[in-house]
Amino acid sequence: MAAAHADHETAMALVHELAASLGRAIDAKDAHTQAHSEEVAEAARLLAQGMDLPERLVRVVHVAGHLHDIGKIGVPDAVLCKPGRLTPEEWERIKAHPAMGGDILAPLSCLTELGVVAMVRAHHERFDGQGYPLGLSGEAIPLGARIIAVADSLSAMLQTRPYRPAMDFEAACREIVACSGSQFDPAVVAAFAAQKGRLRRLTGTFRKDAPRS
Repeated sequence: MAAAHADHETAMALVHELAASLGRAIDAKDAHTQAHSEEVAEAARLLAQGMDLPERLVRVVHVAGHLHDIGKIGVPDAVLCKPGRLTPEEWERIKAHPAMGGDILAPLSCLTELGVVAMVRAHHERFDGQGYPLGLSGEAIPLGARIIAVADSLSAMLQTRPYRPAMDFEAACREIVACSGSQFDPAVVAAFAAQKGRLRRLTGTFRKDAPRS
């Protein structure tokens, strides 16, 4: 039994290292998203812990956070880094990345069994069913994906992007709370509010000019 547990721990450590490495590769495609995948993974872990999820599930959510944008590998740089408004066709290319990410990861049976693939596919679904790629709603969206959706949005809003400046932390928080029940799961938003101080400190470590307290 002890040997089996040790084997599982070793396997999970390797999965995490691989996920973190792939996340860095994704972020390297765009100077505006440096460390985005790592930040999403760490914020998602805090949220999962705040929801009192089992540690095994917390670790799975953390891995999925690192990998959530892996489908962007298949999006042309001219679209991904475009400074202006996207055309409808370009927006469809961006919207394809969650499904593409799931397809990239699906051959790794361990990630499918852990639920990582499903989380990656669904991280742009909305609680009200208006998201993509499948239009899932409510609890039909994997819980890990609902957690990553909040972490992803927080990180994205705090980063300067070609099409808009970065928000400050309080403005990003207000936006997330305002979208509770529509874009985001209210239970995840409640965990977000409870973890606000820790999230402020966490996101500050990713920004030299952000407040650390």
